[in-house]
Amino acid sequence: MAKTLELQFGTELGKTARISIDNPKEPIEEEVVKLSMDQIIAAEIFTTSTGKFVSSKGARIVDRSVVDYELE
Repeated sequence: MAKTLELQFGTELGKTARISIDNPKEPIEEEVVKLSMDQIIAAEIFTTSTGKFVSSKGARIVDRSVVDYELE
């Protein structure tokens, strides 16, 4: 199973932008995630087509499993 930590940010035009981090260190500490998101916003290093990140909207762990089938 592949896990990712998805950080959700509000942008200047009111849309949602996401950053995904593969294989996050667990357990996830909410305070650390919030602080990290606030630092990303303050650094203004990401810009999207809907503007800069202006707020943290949420974070979530996405757990995904993939089954490959060989078709001959």
